[in-house]
Amino acid sequence: MTDVVVVESPAKAKTINKYLGDGYKVLASFGHVRDLPAKDGSVRPEEDFAMDWSSEDRGEKQVREIAQALKAGRSKRLYLATDPDREGEAISWHVRQMLEGRHALRGVEVHRITFNEITKRAIQHAIEHPRDLDVPLIDAYLARRALDYLVGFTLSPVLWRKLPGSRSAGRVQSVALRLITDREAEIEAFKPREYWTIEAGFHTPAGAPFTARLTHLEGRKLDQFDLPNEAAAHHAKSLVEGGRFTVSAVEKKRTKRNPPPPFTTSTLQQEASRKLGFGAQATMRLAQQLYEGVDIGGETVGLITYMRTDGVTMAREAIMGIRDHVKSAFGPDYLPAAPREYTSKAKNAQEAHEAVRPTDVTRTPQQVARYLNPDQRRLYDLVWKRAVASQMQSAEMDQTAVDLDDAAGKARLRATGQVIAFDGYLKLYREDIDDARLAADDENKTLPPMREGDAPKRGEVMASQHFTQPPPRYTEASLVKKMEELGIGRPSTYASILQTLQDREYVRLEQRRFVPEDRGRLVTAFLISFFERYVDTGFTAAMEEKLDDISGGRADWRQVMHEFWDQFRAAVDATKELKISDVIDALDEDLGPHFFPPNEGGTDPRLCPNCQKGRLGLRLGRTGAFIGCSNYPECRYTRPLAVPGAEGEDAANDGPRSLGTDPATSQDVSVRRGPYGLYVQLGEPGTDEKGKPTKPRRASLPRGMDPDTLTLERALALLNMPRVVGLHPETGEEITANLGRFGPYLKMGALSQSLQPGDDILSLGMNRAMELLANAKPRGITLGNHPEDGAPVEVKRGRFGPFAQHGNTVASLPRGVQMEDFTLDQAVALLAEKGKVLPPKKGAAGRKAPAKKAASSEAAAKKAPARAAKPATAAKAPAKKPAKKPAAKAAAKPAARKRSV
Repeated sequence: MTDVVVVESPAKAKTINKYLGDGYKVLASFGHVRDLPAKDGSVRPEEDFAMDWSSEDRGEKQVREIAQALKAGRSKRLYLATDPDREGEAISWHVRQMLEGRHALRGVEVHRITFNEITKRAIQHAIEHPRDLDVPLIDAYLARRALDYLVGFTLSPVLWRKLPGSRSAGRVQSVALRLITDREAEIEAFKPREYWTIEAGFHTPAGAPFTARLTHLEGRKLDQFDLPNEAAAHHAKSLVEGGRFTVSAVEKKRTKRNPPPPFTTSTLQQEASRKLGFGAQATMRLAQQLYEGVDIGGETVGLITYMRTDGVTMAREAIMGIRDHVKSAFGPDYLPAAPREYTSKAKNAQEAHEAVRPTDVTRTPQQVARYLNPDQRRLYDLVWKRAVASQMQSAEMDQTAVDLDDAAGKARLRATGQVIAFDGYLKLYREDIDDARLAADDENKTLPPMREGDAPKRGEVMASQHFTQPPPRYTEASLVKKMEELGIGRPSTYASILQTLQDREYVRLEQRRFVPEDRGRLVTAFLISFFERYVDTGFTAAMEEKLDDISGGRADWRQVMHEFWDQFRAAVDATKELKISDVIDALDEDLGPHFFPPNEGGTDPRLCPNCQKGRLGLRLGRTGAFIGCSNYPECRYTRPLAVPGAEGEDAANDGPRSLGTDPATSQDVSVRRGPYGLYVQLGEPGTDEKGKPTKPRRASLPRGMDPDTLTLERALALLNMPRVVGLHPETGEEITANLGRFGPYLKMGALSQSLQPGDDILSLGMNRAMELLANAKPRGITLGNHPEDGAPVEVKRGRFGPFAQHGNTVASLPRGVQMEDFTLDQAVALLAEKGKVLPPKKGAAGRKAPAKKAASSEAAAKKAPARAAKPATAAKAPAKKPAKKPAAKAAAKPAARKRSV
């Protein structure tokens, strides 16, 4: 008899099977085996929130394999070993439900086991201590899934009808979007305030230099804005220059700085963003790889514990192992007398697991570095150092402050310094800033020895002008921190929320900071105007607390859902009679300062530049929002928002604007507006020698290129793309710039890289091109020849992720697998199991084939069903019966777990 163990990923399955031996068969569910269908009615509030679940072919296949394994092994026990969080509990529940539906669990004991690390000790301990499925945790999953589904499928159609051009709205993503847009509004409304500071250089009697800042003037302590202008600053400066200063007080004190706790999911994402430049998605992908294990000396070893957690505690044996390492590696002075205990701020204890830490502290970053890729190595180094530092001695700082008073009592200056008396945990780990920079700061802050009564010699006095700065835009790290502080969302969802906002084109990243698109600002303004309660941070945080109460067994999930749904449904119903004009007026008033900022000359920013009579305002068309003149239809002036595809419905009526004549062809070059944005065109449509229609040459305007300042030369340059930038100085390969489906990009051999905002495709030079291509990844890699026909097998980077290709057969790589790490054997096996044959490309050959007469009865037989299927309704049913197409779609999708947002 063989017991069956179900985990989430195939990588874990192989490792765990080695640990458990022949008495167990470990299978993977590949994440969720079923989900709510993306259609209305999947959640029915009127039936006490009944849900319809459906599974794709992949999910059915995995459950079928589990059922067959139970039967073949005459299993007595089924262990559900999915991840130790809410989603993992839900996956186990789905697997059990589907197996019960197949009557595959008769005589089989079902156990739930969890482990925080993939080590032999942890796996065996879990097998010895099974439990039942956690019903409250499953209820919390059902409530959260129903809640997100109902908000998305109820609110999104309202957006589509009342705010054309919008994509979707989500319960948590809309609140995150509001945080970003509110911060941008603060920045735009910010008015800098001037202030000045006075600093003076001094030398002690022994000749040691130091600097002091003016803190008191004429008997009064100075606040930040007490020197508001140059006149006040120069008055203060003259008083300092005319004074004779002596040391009036010397204060010394020692302070301690305690180490930070080990990582949670959110702090790991924040620190990886600050120190390593990793996005939240990339951080979680790398952490998943380290958790599931890497090959070390022929054995797959999990290097870190589970990475979806909001807990900061560590297992007792892990703490003692770290303390032993600290004592042996750094000495007894760096070891606290007692282990450090950290408490979690998580409100839901059932979801507060052990912190992210190394599974074995003796596997130092230096020892495992050769087994990891560069990004894995950097992240493991971060996790290892943070965990070890959390059990080290506090750092001790000697802080010194010296006051210098003028003999006339008109001015007082203060000099401050700080030195590290004992580095403690700082010897290993420094938070927020790198080691070298902090060390340099400490040296600069050192004050020379001084005593009361000393009279240092004054040097140059400097008056410096400053201006207050607006609040900074959110980075991924600061936004995750803000959401965590407000209690919005949960750590496991942050990465997918931020990615969704970018995928919807509601926000963009510029210099690693979020900038809201106009599309995102419109959606936020609409939701605030008509659904303010549901994008309120307090309401969303309160909802999260209720969901936590459900998972803790303190609330009934259906009752919580009824309370939410009754009010939400009423708010949605109230918008049924809402007129588009009401929406326009509300958005125009709210976003007016953004779209129509004051002019320098003081003229009305809303005055139509075309007719000089009408008033510019927000308009809504079929494809989205645009700026239009109130004097329509007499004046047809329109101006697009900075949103792709958001031109007004009358924009096409503006007509082309001629830029001049192409010297080479004598054809007119014009700039035009189409359904997908602005473009330049050479000539007009015509016919060739055979009378067939011909299309003129066209090129889209890159995002950010101003059509009003576009010249004939630049338009011709766009029409003549690609442009040769130069030759690579080492390889001699040609570097070209071109316009693609997703914007301007650079290409060199197999490498391609999108241009960044601010890069001009027409003037970009070799230095910038080399800088961009330095981070580019190849579009494709040839792994070798297929063992059957000798044809090349490649892995390529596609729109939906990397995939393997052999001839016309393709298969998506599993999620989390890097194309650079994929081998020929893996590709051949993947193509054989999940390969999908691509349809023939449309082209000249494809168009001519139907026109030719059948050369044989076989060719005629192939054509006959296709022609007969079109008029005959009855013929359609047999065509759908084999269900080949869905299977192909399932194979094309990455075989990886799904996570709800």
